[in-house]
Amino acid sequence: MQFYATTPRHDLTYSDVFLVPSRSDVTSRLDVSLAPEDGTGATIPIVSANMNSVTGKRLAATLARRGGLGVLPQDMHLQDLDEAIRWVKAQPVAFDTPYSALPHETVADVLRRVPPVEGHGVVVSDDDGRYLGCLAAVQLGSALPDARIGDLLHGALTSLEAEDLPDGRAAFDVMEAAGLAFAPVLDHGRVVGTLSRTSALRSTIYTPALDAHGRLRVAAAVGINGDVAAKAKALAAAGVDVLVIDTAHGDQDGMRRAIRTVKGLGLGLPIAAGNVVTEQAVRDLVAAGADILKVGVGPGAMCTTRMMTAVGRPQFSAVLETSETARELGAHVWADGGVRYPRDVALALAAGGASVMIGSWFAGTIEAPGALVADERGALYKESWGMASTKAVKGRFQRLDAFEQARKTLFAEGISSSRIYLDPLRPSVEDLLDMITTGLRSSFTYAGARTLAEFHDRALVGIQSAAGYEEGKALPVSW
Repeated sequence: MQFYATTPRHDLTYSDVFLVPSRSDVTSRLDVSLAPEDGTGATIPIVSANMNSVTGKRLAATLARRGGLGVLPQDMHLQDLDEAIRWVKAQPVAFDTPYSALPHETVADVLRRVPPVEGHGVVVSDDDGRYLGCLAAVQLGSALPDARIGDLLHGALTSLEAEDLPDGRAAFDVMEAAGLAFAPVLDHGRVVGTLSRTSALRSTIYTPALDAHGRLRVAAAVGINGDVAAKAKALAAAGVDVLVIDTAHGDQDGMRRAIRTVKGLGLGLPIAAGNVVTEQAVRDLVAAGADILKVGVGPGAMCTTRMMTAVGRPQFSAVLETSETARELGAHVWADGGVRYPRDVALALAAGGASVMIGSWFAGTIEAPGALVADERGALYKESWGMASTKAVKGRFQRLDAFEQARKTLFAEGISSSRIYLDPLRPSVEDLLDMITTGLRSSFTYAGARTLAEFHDRALVGIQSAAGYEEGKALPVSW
């Protein structure tokens, strides 16, 4: 990356900078590879944050199916992490993971999991797991809230046979010919997934992130305290693909000890560690054994660190400096936090990031953990919170006695409850991935880059005023 006709005199955020178009011979966005090549096996440079309100097993599986990587949070109990990793590994690759419902559940119950939007639905099975039928989610929007799901199964929703769908193009053509927007996929009467026309189309564009056994990839986080070795070994035994050693202040001796401990186990897994924002911290953590550095202190939407402590660093400059050092040492950087638009993801990669970690943006999606809630206007949202907030601290230390828990809570910071609304046009994490990767592919073509490595080399970055940033925004109404 080079700065265009300028030299920065202070640290920069994403809104301070822009990409300058360069001469390009890349004629199509589909000629671009977004693979981060950071040793994780991801095929798009998107990682979901290890926050309780962001990454659960369903979001991790959905993200991996499209080439990204989900990081399960360290606050989950070990047995729950083990179950979540194995669940992700058991999910279909060619088809979507079904949302399931029991016949005695009500419409209101199911709508807390799946909104009444096209391209989604629920598979209905009895208590013994026998398939009873399938309902498109849009049907639920016009049903009475207290209606039982089993009573709505009037006539079978047309199903697809897995053996008739050799690839995404064939699946799309079959659904288009049959006029299907959503359907269950069966293999000799057993449900093996669901499919929408858009999912079939996506499977022709995205390459899933798969392990050596052809299963979806998933990462998991561990802290720096307690028996780090035992937890890392347990996660490896469950099949995790990447270990993330995570703490708010990664530039500390406790982090270096934790990295050396995990590296010494010889698990053969990439180790990501952070968070840090300086060149020296990168050198120290790589020397301890880290392969990937998680970079960012304070830029997240749920984070109050900078206002509470004055600690942090503007994210673009943090990524730029740490990425240069990491590249010199054969390591990689995940830019963690601060992205609000696809442009910010492109700028994080231009600064040298291998992947970009996304938190709150993904919290307001169907696949994120937590129930869907309707506000007083009927708009759907999910609750989100910071990982240093009172809510997160209480969950993390719930096994402590009342006095110790109260003492921990006294020093909590961050937002404990925030409504993250579903975008009616993009309610799924896959919809957001479409928007983000479309923007990225265009950014690469403007830079004349076919790969992320070429983008790192060819990106031209300018510095702009606040007015310049505002000029780039589209107007919702005419002036």
